[in-house]
Amino acid sequence: MAEQVKVTSIDALESFRSGTIMFQTKARRSLDMVGDEVKRTRQWIQNDQRQHWEGEVRKWKKVHDRAQQELLTARLSEFIDIPSAQQAAARKAKHALDEAEEKLRRVKAWNRDFDGMTEPLTRTLEALRHFLEHEIPHGIAFLSQAQKTLESYAETTAPSLTPEPEASA
Repeated sequence: MAEQVKVTSIDALESFRSGTIMFQTKARRSLDMVGDEVKRTRQWIQNDQRQHWEGEVRKWKKVHDRAQQELLTARLSEFIDIPSAQQAAARKAKHALDEAEEKLRRVKAWNRDFDGMTEPLTRTLEALRHFLEHEIPHGIAFLSQAQKTLESYAETTAPSLTPEPEASA
């Protein structure tokens, strides 16, 4: 005798299939958002930040040069004995210039290393995208077919186990 199947709810199968479709849609959207964010971050590092810090370095070089000239002028002046204000301005400009140059070095390092650091993670995301676009649809199709098969099975009548009465002679 063949084993019997006890199907308790075909609706649960439909619910699982619907949930899988919703997961696929949300996961695709999330992967797209992550990919866009990686691109935006690369663009931000390569262009925005590099240009910003290059501009800051230029600005602080000018300020530092001007402060150094004012300090030199103050030292040569007979009216100012101790040019402390000019010294403080020169120190402040030098500190700001050093900081801007360090930030520019860091941005250049990030620019150089960004793809190498993100590439392993991007490959993992692409594997997930492949799964979402190729494997999940097969699973959804399987669930649909299983649901149809179970619905048609549920519609068939089971053979009677009691013997039918024999026709009287």
